[in-house]
Amino acid sequence: MTDVESPAPEAERGHIVVGVDGSEPSKQALRWAAFVAASTGATVDAIATWRLNGFTAGPRLMDDPGSFDLSGETTKMLTDTVAEVFGDTPPTSLNTLVEEGNPAKVLVEASRDASMLIVGSRGRGGFVGLMLGSVSTACSAHSSCPVMVIHGDTPAPPALLLGAK
Repeated sequence: MTDVESPAPEAERGHIVVGVDGSEPSKQALRWAAFVAASTGATVDAIATWRLNGFTAGPRLMDDPGSFDLSGETTKMLTDTVAEVFGDTPPTSLNTLVEEGNPAKVLVEASRDASMLIVGSRGRGGFVGLMLGSVSTACSAHSSCPVMVIHGDTPAPPALLLGAK
């Protein structure tokens, strides 16, 4: 009879932080985070941020800033993005979080004890001609863990470990 090792505790398997803003690169980043987590046994923290002076909230903020629920809109965007990427079967290791603040600062802080931070190369704001967005650049420069930057033309990860999509 051979000894079978029990799975490592969550702290040993680690967790992966992924930034989500609803953009196509962030959807690919979410797919890759789920793939890496399934491969390593890690959990995934999908984080979306909002702030009054940011671009995440979109143009509706300008119509009536007093009645706009930034946290609620960001939560809806994150929920919709997860549903679009994974359908009715998101990974059981996936946690979704909505935080107020600068996206790069929130992601760097959240990934302080993570095994990896995954971000899309370009999000919803910024300048179209840049190869890297300001958030992915800041995360790459300031994160204390490895950072994977997913470009828009990065192929999706193998579907074997992701389920339906």
